[in-house]
Amino acid sequence: MVTKDQRRRQLAREKFERQQQRRAQEQRKGVRRNAIVAAVLAVVLAAGATAWAAGAFSSDAKKDDAAAASASPTPAEPSKAPDPCAKPAAGDPGTEQWKKEPEVTIDSSAKYTFTLQTTCGDIALNLDAKNAPHTVNSFAFLAGKGFFDHTKCHRLTTSGIYVLQCGDPTAQGSGGPGYTIPDENLKAKEIAGGTYPAGTVAMANTGQPHSGGSQFFLVYKDSPLPPSYTPFGTIADSGMKVLEKIAAAGESTGGGDGAPNATVVINKASVKKS
Repeated sequence: MVTKDQRRRQLAREKFERQQQRRAQEQRKGVRRNAIVAAVLAVVLAAGATAWAAGAFSSDAKKDDAAAASASPTPAEPSKAPDPCAKPAAGDPGTEQWKKEPEVTIDSSAKYTFTLQTTCGDIALNLDAKNAPHTVNSFAFLAGKGFFDHTKCHRLTTSGIYVLQCGDPTAQGSGGPGYTIPDENLKAKEIAGGTYPAGTVAMANTGQPHSGGSQFFLVYKDSPLPPSYTPFGTIADSGMKVLEKIAAAGESTGGGDGAPNATVVINKASVKKS
């Protein structure tokens, strides 16, 4: 015959087992959810290829956008905010390509500023030549060739992560300079916790190591991302105000991931040593 103490212990054990089962289920759901979020929120470009890595945060494949960071994204009406920016200067993006990364000639101990003269205002970026010399050198090279001039910033995310993406002369998310550069500075303490803080400028990539080209993203609000995208500088305060203006105008799909409603064109880009 089962005593009261034995029955009480049995009930307690069954309750504990039920709790463990629930926790295991929640953990499995969490793993799946995190995998989806990591895939969806990965800011990647298709360097000379078609769309982005399968399931990744993609400019070509709109089916997997930042809105999918939630379990069941609900389509929204596209934003109708007015365009706060001026008309682009006359000119077209260049088409020149290079077969290999340029030789590193910058002074890694010096300070460099990457200035984007955009239709929405100037955005100054303070580059980290010490920790990302290949990246900074590549941007200095490309800016000197006029590669970024007259290019459109083709992507704005307003849900899950908060970035403006630029650097593609095709404005389709698949363009680049013809070469790739190595990943750098991925152990920076600023991104170690899986968040790219507001004011960060980082490289986009295909989701594979060392696949960055010319596309980069500007973070205007703290954004949860794995430390897989080379952080190579910070955005000046005046540039953050420009980004906030662009973000306030919204993006074209209403789902949190699309072309900016603002006409964001880089009229001129330059890198200067200070």
